[in-house]
Amino acid sequence: MYDKESSYVFELLEEGKIPTEYAIQKMIQNKNDQEDEKDLEALMKELDSLIGLNKVKKLTKELQAYIYIQKKRKEEGLTANPLVLHMIFKGNPGTGKTTVARLLGKIFATMGVLEKGHMIEVERADLVGEYIGHTAVKVRDHIRKALGGILFIDEAYSLARGGEKDFGKEAVDALVKGMEDHKDDFILILAGYKEEMDRFLKVNPGLKSRFPIHIDFPDYTLEELLQIGEIMVQKRQYELSMPSKAKISKIISQKRIEDSLNSGNARLVRNIVERAIRKQAVRLKKSKTFSKEDLMILKREDITEEDD
Repeated sequence: MYDKESSYVFELLEEGKIPTEYAIQKMIQNKNDQEDEKDLEALMKELDSLIGLNKVKKLTKELQAYIYIQKKRKEEGLTANPLVLHMIFKGNPGTGKTTVARLLGKIFATMGVLEKGHMIEVERADLVGEYIGHTAVKVRDHIRKALGGILFIDEAYSLARGGEKDFGKEAVDALVKGMEDHKDDFILILAGYKEEMDRFLKVNPGLKSRFPIHIDFPDYTLEELLQIGEIMVQKRQYELSMPSKAKISKIISQKRIEDSLNSGNARLVRNIVERAIRKQAVRLKKSKTFSKEDLMILKREDITEEDD
């Protein structure tokens, strides 16, 4: 069975209007396009399945539509604006920045914007050298590894720290040069706390204009964190009792009062869940007799704020 486009190509071939080699190429290309479309649909579903991140999802769909239309314009001989997709991610730790960056790499590769779609994750220590000339070499090496994919720099604002003898500025300059030299070959994402990233971009005014896409990653709400916890537990084939859910909610609420910076992220929930699984294992081992249901249920006593 052929789809409409392949059937049309086949008809042209039978009528002798196109050469056989061209027809084969077109039909192979059409098949590849269909496979890419299925892969893209699956990746977008994966993005949609993430809890929260509504603004991120909206912007990703806008980028998807923009890339698609620019390609169609180019096919019709119309002017297509160059795709500048370097990004700034702002948000607290554990709010989904790294997860989204990896997904974007796969999505852009499926759309043909990136050749590979892999992600190279680095931080200040990976880029800043110890002597003159060392930093530029380190930056070039990581850019080379990221070609065809994404170079993700976490806590990027730390590159602006240090005194006159610090090589952080040299790293920034080398990154800017790399963006110019390989402008169509990779995407650079700078990530970090919102306030620190805003200050960093003010210190480097020329840098801000090179990143047309700025995405804020807000802290998760209490309801979203509980949903994330449920998903984590289900993936591990465990279940939360109602009292255990209530206790998790209480712990998160208390953490919000004590530490607003780190209380709205998924890492907090993951730590609670993993700690509960360990506690449950100790509890069951001591009991010596347990059912399949016992192996799955995480009770209120298993939920603790810290390790004992």
